[in-house]
Amino acid sequence: MNLNELKDNPGAREPRTRVGRGIGSGKGKTCGRGQKGQKSRSGAGTRGFEGGQMPLHMRLPKRGFTNPLRRQYAVVNLDRLQQAVDAGRIAEGSRVDGPALKAAGVVRHLRDGVRLLGRGELKARLDLVVAHASAGARRAVEAAGGTVIEQRPKGRAAEA
Repeated sequence: MNLNELKDNPGAREPRTRVGRGIGSGKGKTCGRGQKGQKSRSGAGTRGFEGGQMPLHMRLPKRGFTNPLRRQYAVVNLDRLQQAVDAGRIAEGSRVDGPALKAAGVVRHLRDGVRLLGRGELKARLDLVVAHASAGARRAVEAAGGTVIEQRPKGRAAEA
């Protein structure tokens, strides 16, 4: 196969319908939109409008509550930490906190802190400073000779 032999599958590309090009085209004058009314105009048609009937999204019951002060943590598993140590992005025996994890490319966004979870195994000795650590992750880090320090962020209600 050569580059000049590449082509789309049959029917993969279909030219757009050119509307408003005379009565012989079958899509001239009103362009298949009929006469007058909201749907004949450009930018028309309101999403969810049901002709004056109460729309479905308003008929259904609403439940629950979205907490605007909810904390979002960057999740880090033990296997990701070990990968970063193996790749040389984190030095064994060093103190590792949120900014260090971001600099090493383990997390993309710090958000409200780091939550350490216990998937995988950790062989390197690390001193971790995180917002939260699961019991299994804490045991695995301590078994490898490291420590886990939990520094929870201050309450948002007090900040606001």
